[in-house]
Amino acid sequence: MNQRFSLPNPAVLDCLTQFGAMCWRMNRGRVQVLLITSRDTGRWVIPKGWPVAGKDAAASAAQEAWEEAGVEGQISDTALGRFTYAKIMPGQTSFQCAVEVFALRVAKLRANFPERKERRRKWFDAAKAARKVAEPDLRQLLLRLPDMLAAGALVAKP
Repeated sequence: MNQRFSLPNPAVLDCLTQFGAMCWRMNRGRVQVLLITSRDTGRWVIPKGWPVAGKDAAASAAQEAWEEAGVEGQISDTALGRFTYAKIMPGQTSFQCAVEVFALRVAKLRANFPERKERRRKWFDAAKAARKVAEPDLRQLLLRLPDMLAAGALVAKP
């Protein structure tokens, strides 16, 4: 198991940063995005989590994609953007988290992955995925993804 970032006391912080992966593929000439359900509410979300010790932001996002969705592929070294949401920790009040999002082109989707019994995953066209998520800034990133890919704005890590 990877050594994880130790969560500071949210009462003393305005906002914490997580890293997320927008997992995508091309299907019949259209960009599709893989969404997963959150463990607590069942809402549609992207894989995201705290920084992983010894990994940079993009690699941390790729690690989350593997653990939460069974995704393997190429992660962009440039962030798509960020969104914020209210994180609710068990036994604590909610606090704001910012998620820096990296595009990850899916090469393989594994059936056996760490959180397979805790989540559902489903492919959506980018526009439909945008309608499924609750966070307005994430919605905008999903809507912009096809244009960013077409413009070659996302470069994968070697």
